[in-house]
Amino acid sequence: MKPQVLESSNETDELLEAQVEIRHLRETMLILREELETQRYERDAAVQGAVQRSSDEILQLKDTASSLRDELESLRYEKDAAVQHAIQRSADEIQQLKRTATSLRDELESLRYEKDAAVQQAVQRSNDEILQLKSTATSLRDELESLHFEKDAAVQQAIQRSTDEIAQLKHTAGNLRDELESARYQLEEEVQKMRLQNQNEIQHLKQTVEKLRDELETKHA
Repeated sequence: MKPQVLESSNETDELLEAQVEIRHLRETMLILREELETQRYERDAAVQGAVQRSSDEILQLKDTASSLRDELESLRYEKDAAVQHAIQRSADEIQQLKRTATSLRDELESLRYEKDAAVQQAVQRSNDEILQLKSTATSLRDELESLHFEKDAAVQQAIQRSTDEIAQLKHTAGNLRDELESARYQLEEEVQKMRLQNQNEIQHLKQTVEKLRDELETKHA
């Protein structure tokens, strides 16, 4: 009888031990399932956060591009206004020079008429007066040549000023174009950098998820 009692007692102990182990395994499975749900929730939250950050950065870059576009339009408008102002100023100076030339031509005609009248009077009076009038005519001719020279110099100076202003405006426009190209290049670099950061974050998240999945599979195994 004793061996049978001992054998029955051992079987009962093994059964209890098996039941305890089963209960422990069930509790372990529940804990692992809860941990898995927690890890999934944290993973989804991290992914959503990364997506939201990427969307915010993209919106910010779009706003920056729009601001640069508006600034470029403003610079173009200011450049065109400056060019038109320079052209108008040059046209006004040319018109003024034309009026001056006309006035000098009228004055020259008047001087010629007066000279002829004086010559006629001098012929009538005496040869000395004729010589004096010839001397006066020579002086007037020299003065007229001087006026012609001064007029040509003034026209050339006005043209040179207009040319210099136009060249300066072209140089300014070139500098603005270079600044715009530089701003576009920097913007493209920032966009590429943001994209690379997003890709790195997504890759890191994928690696983390894979690591967590491997850990859970290891615990289940």
